[in-house]
Amino acid sequence: MSQITAGNTTISLVRGDITEQDTDVVVNAANTSLLGGGGVDGAIHKAGGPQILEECRQIRAAQGGCKTGEAVMTTAGQMKASKVVHTVGPVWAGGSKGEYILLERAYDNSLNLVRKAKLKTVAFPSISTGAYRFPTEQAALVALGTMVRFARKHEGALDEIRLVLFSDTDLSVYRKALDEVQQTMMG
Repeated sequence: MSQITAGNTTISLVRGDITEQDTDVVVNAANTSLLGGGGVDGAIHKAGGPQILEECRQIRAAQGGCKTGEAVMTTAGQMKASKVVHTVGPVWAGGSKGEYILLERAYDNSLNLVRKAKLKTVAFPSISTGAYRFPTEQAALVALGTMVRFARKHEGALDEIRLVLFSDTDLSVYRKALDEVQQTMMG
C-alpha cells in the first residue's frame, strides 16, 4: 500500500474492487441519469442491490439526476460500506472544455458530502478514466491534488481517503502521481 498524510488524513492507494471496501463510504463514478451503467457504476449497483437504484430514482424525481461535477448520496445496500456517493466526472474532450475543473469538483463535492455526513473513511475509484477516457496520468494528479487540499482545509474531518485502483497499470500510474504530489507538498 502506498500512502501519504495530509492534515490528519491518510490518503492511500490500493489495488482492488471498490465494491468490497470496508470504508464508511464508497464513491460511484456515475452518469448523469443515476440509473446505473457499466464499469464501476454497474458493479456498485449490482453489489449494493436494488435499494441503491430506488434511492437514485427518488433523487432523479426530486432534482432530475446529477450534473457533471456534482455528487449525491444514497445507502450502500448490501455492500460493507454504509453509504454511496454518486458523482459524475467529465467526458474527456481534449482538455479544453473545462474537464480538469469538473473532475476536481467531482472529487471535492464527494468529499464534502462525506464530511457533512460526519463519516470518516471513503474509497474512490479513478473517476472518468474508463469509458469517459480522461487520461489516467492527468486524472491521478487532479484526484490526489484535490484530496490533499481538502484534507488540509478540513483537518481532522476524515481519517482516510482511499483510492481503489482496478488494475496494476492504474495503480502504478497513481503511485507515480502520489510521488509527484508528495514532492510538491514538501517543496
